[in-house]
Amino acid sequence: MNEPRQDRQQPRKRQLAWWWLIVPALLVAGLAVFHFHRRNVAPVAAPESAAAPPPAVVPSEVDRWREAARLVEEDRGQPIGRAAPVQVPAELRHYPDKKRFLALQVAGWMEQDYPIPKDEADLAQMIERGEMVEVPAIGKDHILYGVGANATGEPLAHYDRATGREIPLYSRYDLFEDAAAQWSATAEARKADAAAASAQAAKLPRAQARKRRALLAEGRRARQEAAALEKQRREAAAWYDDPDRRRTLVAERQTLDDLAQRLGKRRYDLDDAQDRRAFRGRLLSFLRPPARDRLLDLAARYHARFARPLPVTSLVRTEQYQRQLGETNPNATRISIPPHTTGLAYDVYYHYMPGPEQDTLMEMVAEDERAGRVESLRENRDHIHIFAFADGRRPPETLVAEAMGVVRRPRTAAGAGASQTGGPLARAATRAGPTKVSSGRAASRRKSAPVRRARQRARSK
Repeated sequence: MNEPRQDRQQPRKRQLAWWWLIVPALLVAGLAVFHFHRRNVAPVAAPESAAAPPPAVVPSEVDRWREAARLVEEDRGQPIGRAAPVQVPAELRHYPDKKRFLALQVAGWMEQDYPIPKDEADLAQMIERGEMVEVPAIGKDHILYGVGANATGEPLAHYDRATGREIPLYSRYDLFEDAAAQWSATAEARKADAAAASAQAAKLPRAQARKRRALLAEGRRARQEAAALEKQRREAAAWYDDPDRRRTLVAERQTLDDLAQRLGKRRYDLDDAQDRRAFRGRLLSFLRPPARDRLLDLAARYHARFARPLPVTSLVRTEQYQRQLGETNPNATRISIPPHTTGLAYDVYYHYMPGPEQDTLMEMVAEDERAGRVESLRENRDHIHIFAFADGRRPPETLVAEAMGVVRRPRTAAGAGASQTGGPLARAATRAGPTKVSSGRAASRRKSAPVRRARQRARSK
């Protein structure tokens, strides 16, 4: 009676045995597929920011930079920037004589007699000598937000103060000859284009006056481009055909090439346009040590209060870069000694900050100014400009009075070519052009009554 029952149990045991083999195999296969997909799924990138990462940010740090930028730009649910109601401290407003603000900065530079970098080669030499120190693109308490954004991949150039012209830098004379030949060939081609456009316009009947005007305008543009190329070739030849000047240019290019190989985490190929732009942006990420210390101290206080990185938009600038900015940025001063060229000035961006946050930040800056450590101004285009005095104290009033004579006259082409000989006042005054230097101007005092400017009132609906 029991034997048939045992026969029926045998298939069931075999089925159970198969399940014990199949289930673990399926589990192993599932885990393998999971890990394969996990390795091959692209990591989620940090959200895009309103601003692009500055050229100084290396690719491996882009996501980290974007995450910091997201904190800067994060919506606080209140009116921000110039739309926010704020109380601007007296220390961050203009003096009754607006020139005094610039004079204090020029006097701070005169007291130290720091050299001014006219171009990238000058700045590179200062970096090599340790006179400038780098501000990281992303720090514990700050972020470089737009620093070097206007840097280009154009060929590196020597900036001639005497004429305001830029002379391209080549490491060898034959490379200049190749470039000069290319300029000449392009100029001839543009002349031919101009002649063709003029000839075509001359054949058109009067009824096609609009097309005729367009062709004539095209011809004028082509002739202007040809003339500009020929002028560029002549100016460059005047330098490269002069042995002493040529040695200067080659030495400057070598200085830049050397620094490009030693500057931090990556090497830059200065024959590549993209690398040139990144290198230029990196050069603009430096300050003199006293200014960097003041900046990092302010950033630490701001970060401790708001748990956000302090956005910094400008550090050192060369005269060459300052001139370029002056064509598009109303905040870029045109005086003979622009503060940013001293390496002691930096700008902080308040565009995304609501009123209470701005008030706290401005009070932090005002505290430094009351202590004599900085000179500052809340600018109209969402920036706070800060100039750090190298010795941590304001310059004497006698020096400020002398500097007033420098800032009262805008820079001239002749002044721009001043020699770097003589004291700082002589150099600054010569750059500014001949002017009468004031020696007994009494110190102005800022208006102390709290003012809420109309353009700073909330514009929310």
